[in-house]
Amino acid sequence: MKGSLDTALKLRLKTMIIEECEKEDIRPAEVADHVQLFSDACVLELDSLDALQISVALQNQFGVRLPDSKAFRRHVTTINELADFIQPGS
Repeated sequence: MKGSLDTALKLRLKTMIIEECEKEDIRPAEVADHVQLFSDACVLELDSLDALQISVALQNQFGVRLPDSKAFRRHVTTINELADFIQPGS
């Protein structure tokens, strides 16, 4: 199954980001699947330090390595895009 269709994976990603970036006042349901994570439209208000924490967490929890900032920006755009990157489907 393609990651963007997997609600359990998307919930896990949202929960991971919230925990790793210490945004405990935000619930996963408040994070829209299609909104740019590093934009003013996202409730998470993420910054460059959060990007580093997300990158490390992705490697630890999913075995996904993003070798540089270009790869990170390409794959960690929205929850849907990130889920598809982790679980591309068939």
